[in-house]
Amino acid sequence: MTAAMIAAGLGACVAVVYQGFVPAPVGALRSGLKTVPVALFALAALLTGAPWLALGLALGALGDFALSRAGERAFLIGLVSFAAAHLVYAWLFAAVPDALSPTALNAPRWLGVGALVAMALSTPIWLLPFTGALSRAVAAYVVIITAMGIAALHLPAAQGVAIFGAGLFVASDLVLAVGLFRLADGSRQARIAAHLVWPLYWLGQAGILMGMVWVGG
Repeated sequence: MTAAMIAAGLGACVAVVYQGFVPAPVGALRSGLKTVPVALFALAALLTGAPWLALGLALGALGDFALSRAGERAFLIGLVSFAAAHLVYAWLFAAVPDALSPTALNAPRWLGVGALVAMALSTPIWLLPFTGALSRAVAAYVVIITAMGIAALHLPAAQGVAIFGAGLFVASDLVLAVGLFRLADGSRQARIAAHLVWPLYWLGQAGILMGMVWVGG
């Protein structure tokens, strides 16, 4: 087993441990446990000779730390970090040989593109009016993550795990947006959403890592 695989495996183990800390109050332990998994994924990517993928994952780890803290400033830092990560991923996906080919999109992938575009175009109805002063930042983020998802859908079949991972990442952000802006704090639905976001997110990051450096890299 390579050092990269060990790092990724340790990251997955810490991610499982963090699931139990999702409802915990803000604190150093909670922030550390939330930051370490994707930071280790970034190390794994670096050890496999994928520095740009490592950068995208490192930006995700920075976003994880920011979102583990309290306050609007921390949220904005997290939003910018994840937006930058999605831009890196979109560029990486587009740079894969045979990506963005006109023949890359079959019927299921076209459905995926349609779903992403429909979700983005619907946000002025169900999301943006509820984000207050953050509306412009959230709107920009929606455009960026939609572009990342569409770029992922153009990947060759060999990168299927990465496509799935990108889909989980989008799903995690969708659940997070609903939980933050549309559900009442402390409600049962908000607690369920909070517990769903983390596994969708870290499995999505793991899928992107695996699909780009091991399964289809």
